[in-house]
Amino acid sequence: MHTQLRFGAAILVLATAQAGYADEGMWTFDNFPKERVKKAYGFEPSGAWLDQVRLGSARIAGGCSASFVSAAGLVMTNHHCAHSCIQQLSTKDKDIVKAGFYAATPEAEVRCPELEINQLVAMADVTAQVNAATKGKEGAAYAEAQKAATARIEKECQASDALRCDVVSLYGGGQYHLYRYQRYQDVRLVFAPELAIAFFGGDPDNFMFPRYDLDVSFLRVYQGDKPAKLEHYFKWSAAGAKEGELTFVSGHPGGTDRQLTAAELEYERDVALPERLLTLAQLRGLLTQFQERGAEERRIATHDLFGVENGYKALRGRWSALLDKAFFASKLAEDNALRSQVAKDPARQQKYGAAWEQLAKAVAEQKKYRLQLRYVASGAGFSSKLFAHARTLVQGTEELTRPNDKRFEEYRDTDLPQLQQRLFSKAPIYPGLEVEKLTFSLTKLREELGADDAFVKKVLGAESPRELATRLVQGSKLADPELRKKLWQGGKAAVVADKDPMLELARLVDADSRLWRKKWEEEIEPVQKKAAEQIAKARFEVLGTSHYPDATSTLRLSYGAVVGYEENGKKIKPFTTFAGAFERETGRDPFALPASWLKAKPNLDLGTPFNFCSSNDIIGGNSGSPVINKNAEIVGLIFDGNLQSLGGEYGFDASVNRAVAVHSQALLLALDKIYGAQRLVTELRPGK
Repeated sequence: MHTQLRFGAAILVLATAQAGYADEGMWTFDNFPKERVKKAYGFEPSGAWLDQVRLGSARIAGGCSASFVSAAGLVMTNHHCAHSCIQQLSTKDKDIVKAGFYAATPEAEVRCPELEINQLVAMADVTAQVNAATKGKEGAAYAEAQKAATARIEKECQASDALRCDVVSLYGGGQYHLYRYQRYQDVRLVFAPELAIAFFGGDPDNFMFPRYDLDVSFLRVYQGDKPAKLEHYFKWSAAGAKEGELTFVSGHPGGTDRQLTAAELEYERDVALPERLLTLAQLRGLLTQFQERGAEERRIATHDLFGVENGYKALRGRWSALLDKAFFASKLAEDNALRSQVAKDPARQQKYGAAWEQLAKAVAEQKKYRLQLRYVASGAGFSSKLFAHARTLVQGTEELTRPNDKRFEEYRDTDLPQLQQRLFSKAPIYPGLEVEKLTFSLTKLREELGADDAFVKKVLGAESPRELATRLVQGSKLADPELRKKLWQGGKAAVVADKDPMLELARLVDADSRLWRKKWEEEIEPVQKKAAEQIAKARFEVLGTSHYPDATSTLRLSYGAVVGYEENGKKIKPFTTFAGAFERETGRDPFALPASWLKAKPNLDLGTPFNFCSSNDIIGGNSGSPVINKNAEIVGLIFDGNLQSLGGEYGFDASVNRAVAVHSQALLLALDKIYGAQRLVTELRPGK
């Protein structure tokens, strides 16, 4: 599947070879390869152009991208990026996931319980400050100094809760930048189509092309209970994407691992990915069976099942890439090439040569303790929204008694607004689903750590996983957001005094969780970070900044073109049309078009482009990103990649890796002729 991915070792040691990477890269805005784009496509983005694109782009906190598309705070993203909001606003009697939603008037726009949208307004290089704090330090001392420095920098930056400040690591620790965001927490749903068309083709079509999806939602950000007034936003292209056209994708790719060492890649291939895939496969079976109980069970588990199926297919694609012997050998060659360059220079060898072995030892430690780190420290053994709230209350009220720079990262002052939004959310919690998910995770906890493990015995006692899960969920009152708010505001004393069974479980496991987290943060992670930082510095000395950093959920810009590809000897055209969607329709899930589409068919131009693919370099997290042309106009909306793109976690092949998007003309046609959303059409295309 990924046999076309090939990377020569020489590319790491010759900066000029980077020019051979056609359309590759998720570039930071301060280091965008403008001259390379000009050479390839005849267009050189200006500084003002880059600023406009940066400020028109948005991030949905938690893992998706978006864009501002009107002066009145209108935001465009994917349906699956807003799905949590759509489901939280649904009820048994009014399922807007299934039926869709359109606010015909401003007053009908409904606030999402938990969504937060961020806009990157400023960036600054703080590498010198972080490096000065960690200079000469190792292990726990290194971790503590880095933690304190980043907390201080973020705290000094954040003037109010309307801002969010993050120190982000780039180039594996080679650079540290301070990103300052405008934070929007009043986010309201404006439009969402039916799930049947937003995810037409379901799991069988996921990560495939051709596609026929209207995977879109429109939201609006508010300030002071009024739509936010925006100076920077994307206007709509009159024609939309054309074959061969230069396109840009501005978004927040979640993470890539293109600069991993041999030891890290082997751990991913042989341990991490197989274990995660097995767990997801088992959870998929559980959720599927739960949905078969009835219509309400199907409704409330849809969001979870989508996430599991999407994650399983994505991770399977990554694993397939690493199992490809030629591809894996090429990645090892890249790593060895850099090590060889370092070894040739005695000074570099003295500074950086030991980093690879140090990193390998840290990976071995991670492998040794991975189950405790995953199931205890990270909480994978307690999959429950109620438990998550309980853990936040127990850990958070304890952490807030400490100075800001001594707290766990998620409880720093800069992160509290988003944390409190989730904790106080009025989103419904479904007891039946809670019992099933908690039973599953407790069973996995016992299975992985062993029935004789002291921690497992402490958690389960004489109860079975299902008995414990049932007792905890049925006995807990933490589904009440007002109670959670009261406990949080009451601080540690109020939480300690409350005898809610879910709080008691959180207290029971807190010491063990902290113990394993401490081992990770003070013994394993610092060694990995320090070694990765050294390797990154070595790479800088060889390549400079002619390469791009791995994705880190920070804003990136990629460039490419609307172009097809070849698969198994067959040429895949870059466009699909509305006609293709109706030809694919069977009347049975997942290929059943909504009634609204069948009714509107006579009024549609079936030759209108629907979805298209391009050579833009994207990865998970880019969902919801705008596709724009050289005039910074919307020509599409990213919602997926093809199957070959899943190997993009570790490398990129411009000949077959494709980003998949909804065409801008398809969006307008559907809004106008199928949904009668004239208010939106007018806002997107004033005067049209």
